[in-house]
Amino acid sequence: MSLKGFHVVFVTASALLALGFGVWCFTSPLASSAGYRVAGAVAMLAAIGLVIYGFAFYRKISEIQR
Repeated sequence: MSLKGFHVVFVTASALLALGFGVWCFTSPLASSAGYRVAGAVAMLAAIGLVIYGFAFYRKISEIQR
């Protein structure tokens, strides 16, 4: 696997992990505290940011390889 391919896989895995952590923070039985809601919101924002970054990176790599 090339370094570019590994980067895409790693960013995808990171986005899924952040999304899963955010969902867990919101659905956890301990989620009544504000700290869990803040951590969940930050994780969701990180997941969205990683998805945007992943698409931008993939588009940039596709342009370079032409």
